[in-house]
Amino acid sequence: MAKTVQDILNLIEENNIRMVDFKMVDINGQFRHVTIPANHFSEETVKDGIGFDASNYGYAVVEKSDMVFIPDLDTAMIDPFCEVPTLSMTGNAMIIDNPENRPLAQYPRNIVLAAEQYMKDSGIADTMLILPEFEFHLFDNVGWSVQANNIGMHLDVDQSYWNSDVEGRGVVVAKQKNYHIAKPFDPTYECRSEMCLLMEEAGIPIKYHHPDVGASGQFDIEPQLGQMSKMADASMMIKYIIRNTALKHGKTATLMPKPVYGEAGNGMHVHMLLLKDGEPVFSDDNGYSHLSETAHYFMGGLLKHIASLCAITNPSTNSFKRLVPGFEAPVTVGYATSNRSAVIRIPAYAKTPHLRRFELRNPDATCNPYFCYAALLMAGLDGVKNKIDPHANGWGPYDVNLYNLPEEEKAKLKGLPTSLDAALDALEADNDYLTAGGVFPKELIANFIKTKREECRQIANIPHPAEFERYYNL
Repeated sequence: MAKTVQDILNLIEENNIRMVDFKMVDINGQFRHVTIPANHFSEETVKDGIGFDASNYGYAVVEKSDMVFIPDLDTAMIDPFCEVPTLSMTGNAMIIDNPENRPLAQYPRNIVLAAEQYMKDSGIADTMLILPEFEFHLFDNVGWSVQANNIGMHLDVDQSYWNSDVEGRGVVVAKQKNYHIAKPFDPTYECRSEMCLLMEEAGIPIKYHHPDVGASGQFDIEPQLGQMSKMADASMMIKYIIRNTALKHGKTATLMPKPVYGEAGNGMHVHMLLLKDGEPVFSDDNGYSHLSETAHYFMGGLLKHIASLCAITNPSTNSFKRLVPGFEAPVTVGYATSNRSAVIRIPAYAKTPHLRRFELRNPDATCNPYFCYAALLMAGLDGVKNKIDPHANGWGPYDVNLYNLPEEEKAKLKGLPTSLDAALDALEADNDYLTAGGVFPKELIANFIKTKREECRQIANIPHPAEFERYYNL
């Protein structure tokens, strides 16, 4: 049931709320916020909105950059990390027009809503359910320097294998042996349990949490399947809760794709399925892995556009240090059942019709979740509309371990981009599926590419410590 202004006023009074915080999203998918005293919240706040400068959020707007933020009352929650009692909510950015405001088309939340509407208008489905898996690291300390005379980073995790001679209690985890490991080798269990309880309190149902493969403090939290636009909001809140709870417990959290050399990186695999009138669109008892023709076409769209999608789903230079063989990260454009070496994996355990789905394994949490989820939906719908058959296009099914194929067989496979620059080249050449129906504005894509290319250029110009190891004495 939708909340009203009076509902919010009641929440404020009942919980002695002193401040109301409005969380907005920049082009990189990071929270910004502005706060007002709770006694100033009123009908006018929701009607007139909160003014902000969109250019400072990274949006290259054609219109004047002065925008208003309109809060979505249904997202209201008490922020558990504020000492002053604070009610927090997110919402949508609007262009100031007379007589009415209109949505800022470049704003991430408006894009995901536009993608959902495009899906409904297509008649293919009316609901997309997704389940993103959040892999992350918890470090005891971390630091870095990018100075003319000091370029490097350091991190530490008490229970990691590299502390076997200093930890003193013998409670260390061997390299790449952290998966589902139990106490006493899992000292952050209480921290993660608190994270999950706070997520539940925020209205985000959680499936489970557990230690993941990397012995340098890698973990996984998975929510339950949820509607795409709501899960985009939830993804922002999950990252917010992970980071703030870690700090509360004296840890530092990162969802960076490859923070530790030689160990498994952090992905954000996205499970997805479609419903129409409450019925599963992807289920077929007679299809490969019990998936329907529509599901296969949807996979075909994802695989056809996967190179350009990587610019949105993996938008950091660090992303491509994770997408390498040997660490359960996908490197091959293809699909299969229960196979983690292909970019699309169909989980064999999802047996009931309403749960039959597949996961895309390349995304990571450096993405803007609104852009990511909307782009996945648009690519999949393009596949359905154009009947892109993944099998006919030679993308599988690959029911073998692709890492172990002979080299001559590997050479026949198509791989993911190996750098952000290459992914941006692909996005520049292939974005019509995103701009269909006006869902992704062309100026947003152009600005995104420009911004990311400059990021690539800057990072490429910085000497790397490994270059000193390789070249200093040549």
